[in-house]
This record gives sequence, C-alpha cells and structure tokens, in this order.
Amino acid sequence: MSRLKTSPIVDVLVNSRGPVPGGASEYAQEKLLAAIAHVSSPVLAVRAQLTQAANPSASRPATAQAVVDLNGRPVRAHVAADTMLEAVDLLQDRLAARLARTRRHIGQEHRGGQAAEGTSRENRRHGHYPDRQQPPAEERRIVRHKSFSLGRQTPEDAVIDLESMSYDFWLFTDMTSGRDSVVYRDGRTCGYRVASVGAEGQAHEAGPVVNVSSAPVPECSVDDAVRRMRLTGLVFVFFADAASGRGCVLYHRYDGQYGLITPAR
Repeated sequence: MSRLKTSPIVDVLVNSRGPVPGGASEYAQEKLLAAIAHVSSPVLAVRAQLTQAANPSASRPATAQAVVDLNGRPVRAHVAADTMLEAVDLLQDRLAARLARTRRHIGQEHRGGQAAEGTSRENRRHGHYPDRQQPPAEERRIVRHKSFSLGRQTPEDAVIDLESMSYDFWLFTDMTSGRDSVVYRDGRTCGYRVASVGAEGQAHEAGPVVNVSSAPVPECSVDDAVRRMRLTGLVFVFFADAASGRGCVLYHRYDGQYGLITPAR
C-alpha cells in the first residue's frame, strides 16, 4: 500500500494486489494527482487499486480502478490493459474525463438543464473495460451482499450517479413516487431507462434523458433471480423481493460470480 498526502484534506491511497510491478504505485499516484489537478471542487480523498493477474498470458491482465471523493460525490473509473503502466495511463484519462463530465452534469443540474447528451454513446466508444469472467453458470454463487439505505432522488439525478461511478445500473428510491427504482443504459437507443417496483402503469413520465421501461419488474425470491440470471445471461436483474416487496438487484461481477444489493430495512 502506498499513500501520499497532497494537502491536509487530500489523501491519495493506492493498494496493490498480485504481482504488481515495482514503481507502479508511485506512478499511479503521479497520474492520479494529474487527473485531479484542475478540479475546482474540493477533492476529499482518492482511492485506487492496481491488480495484476498471476497468469501473464491472461487477456489484459493488468487492471486499475480509482474512486475520487469529489466533495461528497464519488467518481469512479475502471480499466484493463496488457501492462500495468498502460492501465494507469488509461485510468488517468478516463478519470479526468469522468471528473469533467461530472462537473458539467452538476453545472447543468444547478442551471435546471438536462444531463449531457451522448454520455452513454461516449462510454461505449471507450475500450479497455475489464472483461467479465464466464465460469459455468452452475458454478456461479453470490459472493457479496451489500445492504444500504437507498437515496431518494429523481431518475435524472440517478443517471448522474450512474455515470459518475461507471456502473451498469443505479438503485434508488424515486423522490416523487417513493418506489424502489433502477436506472440503466439502453443499448438500443444509447440513452437511459428507468424501471420501478410495483408500477402498474408508468411511474415516471418519459423525458429527454430517461425513458420508462414497459417490462414489468418480476416479484421473486433471490434463488429465482439467480435462475433468471443463469437463463438469460443478463448483466443484472432488477426484481421485487417476494418476502419484503423491496427492489433488489442481482448483478454479474467481473470475477464471474454474483453480487446482491438490497435496501436496508
């Protein structure tokens, strides 16, 4: 672990996993500092992890990820490359782009405008995302379960958080309807869609940024959600837990296993 304090309130921490080359952590610190150098909002902390696969013949064995605490708003980037130094360079570029886009989103939010167009298309143009491992479906298990209180926000605000964190989905409670909801990227329209638990009709009005999913949210158990994932091969399944009625997400992790997110009671 390598740590660098750039000021009394900025802490850059780089963790390493696997046979990471010597000097890579220090190189990452320099690149992360360069990525946040022109950020006007307070940067409260920077956390990064460098992971080197033990098998050097693996496809893009070097991965780098970082999360910047931008005045309480997390901004995340995650890349993979053939070498660790290349991964760090890509991480700097992607993180700088996400920080810039987050600042634009926040500025438009304050001015009452819509989220920037084309962010989903821009994401798809970027390469170097880590590949999800694909173990046999019967060997996949839920290896991580996260439970937390969902933020109450609009779908448009949820899109900002989804893009800031570079996630495939964002689970939240809709500010207007009070329903557990999820926003995600729509591969067909290059935009975003929202789905809500218990919405017999449209819980939201379609807007210029977020469209409304017409597919009903399934009500099922976690085991049923796992079976649905195995059958469909989807990246995630949003479902209403049959026991609690709350909106939950089962998702496919990069290591090939499953993760589960449930709202705190």
